[in-house]
Amino acid sequence: MEDIVQHVLKALKTEGDEKIRKSSQRFFKEPIPSYGIKAASVTRIGKKYFPHSSTKAEIFTFCEALWQSGYLEATFIACNWSYALRKQYVVEDFSVFERWINQYVNNWASCDTLCNHTVGAVIEMYPEKISRLKFLATSGNRWMRRASAVSLIVPARKGKFLNDIFAIADLLLNDPDDMVQKGYGWMLKVASQRHESEIFSYVMKNKNAMPRTALRYAIEKMPDALRRAAMTKNQSID
Repeated sequence: MEDIVQHVLKALKTEGDEKIRKSSQRFFKEPIPSYGIKAASVTRIGKKYFPHSSTKAEIFTFCEALWQSGYLEATFIACNWSYALRKQYVVEDFSVFERWINQYVNNWASCDTLCNHTVGAVIEMYPEKISRLKFLATSGNRWMRRASAVSLIVPARKGKFLNDIFAIADLLLNDPDDMVQKGYGWMLKVASQRHESEIFSYVMKNKNAMPRTALRYAIEKMPDALRRAAMTKNQSID
């Protein structure tokens, strides 16, 4: 195990570029350890070292070690490796992915890469785990709360789980964290591409309570007239 992970980390370090590292930091409010490698190169390295002969359990252990390294690019490879095993997922794997979010995720890029694909895939296979997403929406961990929404991005794109999307949006509606606001706003935006009228009605009902950041994300793909209506504050009646 150690050899594979060390080979990956060594390859990432070798290809690291200081200019790219400094440039990528501007996308994050918090300092994020990274080597400074473009996404295509990270994907190539991940494919080169993917342990095809290992079991799923062994690969999950490799993924955990990559998460533990703390480096952004290593987390992306961990996400790619875990997603590559999606045909082998069992319902219990959700708990593994939830633990990774809670223990290791510390930025929006790692959160979204893991949740959009790995977690989203297991949710589509085992929809009963949406109840667990609703639990994550109440967490004190901002990344768990963002995960509750962005894990439904891919299913939302397919028109799935609309009622659950509304339930999670309700739980996150007044969240003070902008990373969470952007996450559930993004979820609503994607859902609007299959369910525009339903999402518009939800936004109109809640627009006075929704933070402006979430609102703008939610209506981004709607026609101009609907966006204007959503951005107009309701007048209180005395």
